[in-house]
Formats: sequence, structure tokens, C-alpha cells
Amino acid sequence: MEQMRDATFGSFGKGFQESLAKIILEDSKFATQIGEVLDINFFELKYLQEFVRKIYAYKKKYKKHPSASTYESILKSEDSSFQSEVTRKQVRDFYVRIKTGNYDDVDEEFVRDKSLDFCRKQTLQAAMLKSVKLMQDSSFDEVSKIINEALKLGINNDVGYDFLEDFERRFELKSRNPVTTGWDEIDRIVGGGLGKGELGVVIAPTGVGKSMVLAHLGAEALKIGKNVVHYTLELQDVIIGNRYDSCLTGIPINDLLFNKEEIFEEVKKLPGKLLIKEYPTKSATTQTLKNHLEKLKNRDFSPDMIIVDYGDILKPIFHSKEKRENLETIYEELRALAQEFKCPVWTASQTNRSGINAEVITMESISEAFSKCFVADFIFSVSRTGSDKSNNTGRIYIAKNRNGIDGVVFPIFMDPGNVEIKVFPQSEMPESEDNGPRKVYRLMKEEQRTKQTTAKGE
Repeated sequence: MEQMRDATFGSFGKGFQESLAKIILEDSKFATQIGEVLDINFFELKYLQEFVRKIYAYKKKYKKHPSASTYESILKSEDSSFQSEVTRKQVRDFYVRIKTGNYDDVDEEFVRDKSLDFCRKQTLQAAMLKSVKLMQDSSFDEVSKIINEALKLGINNDVGYDFLEDFERRFELKSRNPVTTGWDEIDRIVGGGLGKGELGVVIAPTGVGKSMVLAHLGAEALKIGKNVVHYTLELQDVIIGNRYDSCLTGIPINDLLFNKEEIFEEVKKLPGKLLIKEYPTKSATTQTLKNHLEKLKNRDFSPDMIIVDYGDILKPIFHSKEKRENLETIYEELRALAQEFKCPVWTASQTNRSGINAEVITMESISEAFSKCFVADFIFSVSRTGSDKSNNTGRIYIAKNRNGIDGVVFPIFMDPGNVEIKVFPQSEMPESEDNGPRKVYRLMKEEQRTKQTTAKGE
């Protein structure tokens, strides 16, 4: 392929070139796509030229993309006579930096778009220069063929998962990177928490505490250093902030005003960062949320968890006369949001009237659109009868779980006064409602006494 001699990625910088080399190694489909228009010499740095050359040499010889372990073997076994020892060491060092995340990272979407655009333009420019010579001989058909072929190169020609070409992908370890719920019993059955690209839904009647549960989930993520974006479409952002204050410090909501300094000292120690964005009810769509997340991304803030409080009161992008269809579309878009930003998304859904006084709320009680159940990866309900509310007790029912068992009930202690929610083992589920609240309350007290005894012993 004839290319312009002075064309390189140099104007994009070192970070851009390193990110592109990493993408070519890790994304077989993109490597094939850009490989149609890529000249290795576009890379300005010698070690990146060699790094990428090894990938395409393997693809050409074995008709498949090298896996990570295969590429490591290539680096270890290649004859040093093919390149200088300095370059060889630089290639190895760069591979190690990729694995440890210690390289000049540039936004991947930007790198993909700009590198493909650059390579395709260079290919088309070379074709046009060649066509100028052919036009002197009036070879119009040949000129047309050359230009058309150049335009076809580098386009997305992904026709699907190739059973042979993509063989290695079936044996790669799948990383969900789950974020804990803060409840050991729940984490145990859901595989450590909600994973990246997954949608979790909390079901509860009005007044039971859906927003409290979502604040708890966000607070637990903050404690382990995760960045959380919490969208509120019903309550004011400061009210949501107060709930986080109470949940993180244990100070009752009514006493927050008198403990301002203590709260500040606690929250400033958090390893994670929280952003709360308020939208009026039914004013924001999933596209509104996406646009906001893109702005955060441009400011170097990447969410590890997204909370939408709550999905039922988002505005549909395309309005339908059927409320059921609008809700179904909204939940599909929320899951797409989780996949695009590669993080878990939690939201809540309100039950219909049958769930108001139910001891256990199943998916049949989901308001309006039962099809929301098909979209979500994990669904649990929170039920609290009048007696439960008096005793700060209730039940969590696992209605759907793609990563483990479902259909199980756990007793809980829930104190809305300080956003405290405890989940106890399923084995402790009381046999009757009469002794249920007292038994769960006793379990909670026993746990507190155990913690106090342990603290004194330390």
C-alpha cells in the first residue's frame, strides 16, 4: 500500500499512540478493522511499531488474534536478532505498563475515531495520487475501482462473533468487577454485588424506603473508594445528601444540624467521591443522564456506580400512548447506560396496590410494566407491614438474580431515622409474623453487643 511518507500519528502525541497500540492488542475486531488501512510506520515511536507489528504478524500467520498469554509467549520467545536489545526491552516494558495501567491513557472512543479517520484519509489520499497517473491513460474504470476500494477499507465490517477467529475469547476470564451492597448475605448470592454493565432494581411500595435503600447502596460504594453519581428526580439534592450523611456517620437525620463538624470530618475521609444531580420529576430522559455523564467524563470523573432515584419517573425519549411501553423502554435504556459506561446502575420501581400490605413482594406487584423484570439483572423487593414499621423490621425478597439463586427471603432491620439497614441470614427468618419483628430486633441488638465487645477487647 502506497502511503504518504511524512504521515504519522506524531501530532496526536505519545499517549494517543500508546492507547491505540493497547486497543489493537485487546480488541481483535478493531485490530482487523484498522489493519486494513494502518501502516505500521504511522507510529512515530519504534517500540510501538514493533509492538503492533508482532500482533499483525501473528494474525497473518495463524489467522486469529493473539490472546494476552500468547502475546506474552511471543515476547519471551522471539529471537533478539530481529530487533535491537533496546527496542526489545522497550516493547516488554510497555506491555508491563499496559498490564499495570501505568501508561499514558487517552479516551478510547476518541482514539478509535481519530486513528481510523486518519488512516482512512491517508489510504484515500494514496489512492487519489495513484488515480492521477491512471487518468492520463484514460483508465476511468480502473480509477473508479481504486477509489471505491479505498473507500471500503477501514469501515466497520463486523458480521458477528466468529466461532474460530474469536476462539480465545470464549476462554478469557470475565470480570464483572462487582460493587458490594454492604450486605454479606446478599453479596453471597449475587456474586459479590452488582457488576459492571448490570442493572439492579429495588421494588417497594410508596413510603417503605426505596430512596433510603438506594442511599445505602451508594454509601457502601463510597466506603470502598468508588465514585458514585446519584440522580434524584423526586427529592431535593440536599435531602439526598443528608441521607448519605446519616448513613455514613450513624447520626440520626434529625440530629445532623447539631453535628456539622463531626460529619464533615467523617465524610472528607471517604476514599470515594459522590455527585448528586437533581432533576425535576419527568423532566429528564436517559439521554439527559447520558449527556451529564459525558460532561463528567470530560472533567476526568468516571462513575463506578450510577443511581437513578427512580426510573419510573424518568421522561421517555420517545413518548408512547401506553405507559407500559414507556416504562419498558426507559428500563432498557438504563441497562444500556450501564453497559456503555461499564458500571452498575441501581434504580427503584414502585409496586402496585397489591404490594402495600404484602408480607413478601414478588415481581407480580411491579407497577404498570412487568416487562421491566426481563431487562434487569438483579431485582429485590423490600416489604414492611404496619407492625414492621413500628419495630424497624421487614423483609427483602430476591425476585430475580442472573448470577445466582432467587426466590429467597431475608429478614431485615431498617431504621429510617439514620438510614440503617441490616440483612440477616435466611435461616433466621421467623416462622410467623407475630414473633418476626421481635426476633429481627433481637438479632440486631445481639450484633451491636458483639461489635461493642469486640471494640472493647481491641
